[in-house]
Amino acid sequence: MASTKRAKKTRAPETVGEAKKKAGKAMKPAPAVKAPRTTASNPSAASRQTAGPASRTAEAVARRQRGLQAKARKANKAAHAARSKGDAAVQAGARRQPEPPMPAQHLDKPGLEHDLDLAPRFRAPDYRGSGKLEGMKAIVTGGDSGIGRAVAVLFAREGADVAVFYLDEHADARETAEAVEAEGRTCHLHAGDVKDSRFCKRAVDKAVKQLGGLDVLVNNAAFQQHVERLEDLGDAQLEETLGTNIAGYFHMARAALPHLGQGASIINTGSETALFGSKALLDYASTKGAIHAFTLSLASQLLPRGIRVNAVAPGPVWTPLNPADRDAADVATFGEDSDMGRPAQPEEISPAYVFLASPVMSSYISGVVLPVMGGPRG
Repeated sequence: MASTKRAKKTRAPETVGEAKKKAGKAMKPAPAVKAPRTTASNPSAASRQTAGPASRTAEAVARRQRGLQAKARKANKAAHAARSKGDAAVQAGARRQPEPPMPAQHLDKPGLEHDLDLAPRFRAPDYRGSGKLEGMKAIVTGGDSGIGRAVAVLFAREGADVAVFYLDEHADARETAEAVEAEGRTCHLHAGDVKDSRFCKRAVDKAVKQLGGLDVLVNNAAFQQHVERLEDLGDAQLEETLGTNIAGYFHMARAALPHLGQGASIINTGSETALFGSKALLDYASTKGAIHAFTLSLASQLLPRGIRVNAVAPGPVWTPLNPADRDAADVATFGEDSDMGRPAQPEEISPAYVFLASPVMSSYISGVVLPVMGGPRG
């Protein structure tokens, strides 16, 4: 019986020429496909199609951030314009304080407060005493003017009798004594140089007898002189600065300690220059750094005896110290580069000393450097 299946067709073998032609077609590259142009802010359609949920979320976040950026830029521009039109200096106290430009004035050293065209404010008329230092006895060095005078007055308003140590600014010292006595307390004046340990010992012993005891020592006397280059800082100035600003603190503390009992305190005047340095006050800033270290070290030593030791680190303050140091043109801009855009007045610094001196306010505080700088950068 004949088969009904169709016979399978067979193909004739390729010739050599046909094989080569076929191979050539297979090796020819395919035409290039031009990739779509993409950017970070404008992804291609292809990438959008293939992007997963995480990628789409990231794109949405980026768009939101650009919106926040544009909004902040507009707001900051408006705020800057408002600051330019308004008052650059910050006023945050009970009464408005003087702002730069300050009087363009230079004083001969040691600098007399009553010679300043703009008298530093020390009376703190809005400060109400409440007996925080009632019956206590205090010594304040450099108390004839500036911060020292303001401290003496507030100590008296809080009930303390005061002995003021000063160099030779007799008229200023008498004005301080009158202001203390106007608060109903006694004030004793002692002129001399705190660089001299013998003077410190003799004057402290005499003051203690006059006062009837001693509860608080405020080391505040200071010497300051700008010098732009280290090679121009002579030995005489170096000795004057070191002797007054740090050796004097040692002399006074050592002389006072035999008279200080449990509950007494020592308060040292440091400076923002100890924290940030000052390129034209190398010697002064170095002594202020030493004062901070002296404060912490002495606090540890005297703690078992119940004597607290702290420091105040003021920023720029309108006192005779700077007009007796710098040229008149520089004094005119004094304090304008501070965070508040102005120097402090002594009455804005002195309450910090009351706080550290008062046992009812700071009995658990010792070894502290309290910055009173008008801002975090001084």
